Amino acid sequence: MWIENKKIQWINIRDRAVQFGDGCFTTAAVINGNVRQITAHLTRLKQACNRLIIKFSDWQKLETEMKLTAAYHNKAVLKVIISRGIGAYGYSPSKCNETTCILSLLPFPSYTNLRDQGVKLVLSPVKLARNPLLAGIKHLNRLEQVMISSYIDLHDDADEALVLDTQGKVIECCTANIFWRTGNDIFTTCLANAGVDGTMRRFLLNEMEHLGKICKIVSVEIESLISADEIIICNALMPILPVIKLEDRIYDSRELFNLLVDICKKA
Repeated sequence: MWIENKKIQWINIRDRAVQFGDGCFTTAAVINGNVRQITAHLTRLKQACNRLIIKFSDWQKLETEMKLTAAYHNKAVLKVIISRGIGAYGYSPSKCNETTCILSLLPFPSYTNLRDQGVKLVLSPVKLARNPLLAGIKHLNRLEQVMISSYIDLHDDADEALVLDTQGKVIECCTANIFWRTGNDIFTTCLANAGVDGTMRRFLLNEMEHLGKICKIVSVEIESLISADEIIICNALMPILPVIKLEDRIYDSRELFNLLVDICKKA
């Protein structure tokens, strides 16, 4: 963890990450000492800082620190947090002069069983607030996801949750983006008002375009997924998983999954 050019061991309790969740983060896979999709993760952090008006500029140093942190680790999760730093009392960021950057390594989760058996989705009663200013970026305010995850924990037969926004539109899962196939048509959700635009989602959209596969970005209600032939979810760590069940609907096709799992190998 470091503030500007000074490494530190502890974060100050006055840091705005602690006080207000004032910052952004990304979570990357470390494989064989390398940070997968490091450019995509840095790009998203830059976009988030621009949106939040956080004056972080030492991107080359951050990239170097990410690579050094990941080196010599066979398989791990690298989490990078950028906070606005320490300011005066109150909400105003005007007294913040130095950003805080936190890098941490975490154990890599296993998705083998879910990849083989498929993911069971439950519909979350917690809905995402619509806010175009914050939509798409991975800011530090994750209370909605905490509440969604708490709901998942109450269901032994659920691995993830399908999340709607406050107008009933399908947005994402608690920790993953979502794609689905109906016939030959492929879809993903519009994230203009809520949700996180994940690095794997971006990668898959770009790769499908190169393959001549049209993925329609749509704003739909849950019925569109219930009637779909296949659903998959994705994030930087999974990287993709097939969905076997949404509420009472069973999905047994893996046509889209088989297409995208090969694409993910390029990430």
